[in-house]
Amino acid sequence: MNMNKLRDLFGNEKGAAIIELALVAPIFALMTVGVVDMSNAFSRKLALEQGAQRAIEKIMQTTGNNTVEATLKTEAVCQVNGVNADGTCKSSPITTSNVTVTYRLECTVPATTTVTAQSTVDAVAFDALTCPSGTKESRYIQVAVRDKYTPMFSLHFASINSDGSYHLSATAGMRTQ
Repeated sequence: MNMNKLRDLFGNEKGAAIIELALVAPIFALMTVGVVDMSNAFSRKLALEQGAQRAIEKIMQTTGNNTVEATLKTEAVCQVNGVNADGTCKSSPITTSNVTVTYRLECTVPATTTVTAQSTVDAVAFDALTCPSGTKESRYIQVAVRDKYTPMFSLHFASINSDGSYHLSATAGMRTQ
């Protein structure tokens, strides 16, 4: 009699779906959390890129009260962080210390030899630099914005830094002369 009950028990398929769901549900949950986490990181990266690009777009709107660097840094921070109800920039998650403004001077000899000078000095000191005679001069300005993104769950097989975060950066630039 016990053999018949045992055969009936193993032949019964009631509850098989719930057991399969119990086996698969954690995998689906982890995949969902991973997709949400990567979406958040990608959104943060896009915000940095958009902030850098919009700061470059504002380069010609520098006021007499601020330098070009200060205007670019402030605009990048405002674009990434957003603004308060009163129109002032929010102070987090990034600050002006996360923004670097770089100037580049390219001196091109007609035989396609290029000499490049790059500097993070202010615009006035950079404008004093000149190319040797007989070369073509090109000036560029670049804004780089850096931030860190800490994932909800750190994945040990992913390229993550020792502080448990991903370092994000975005760069935008334009030719000024």
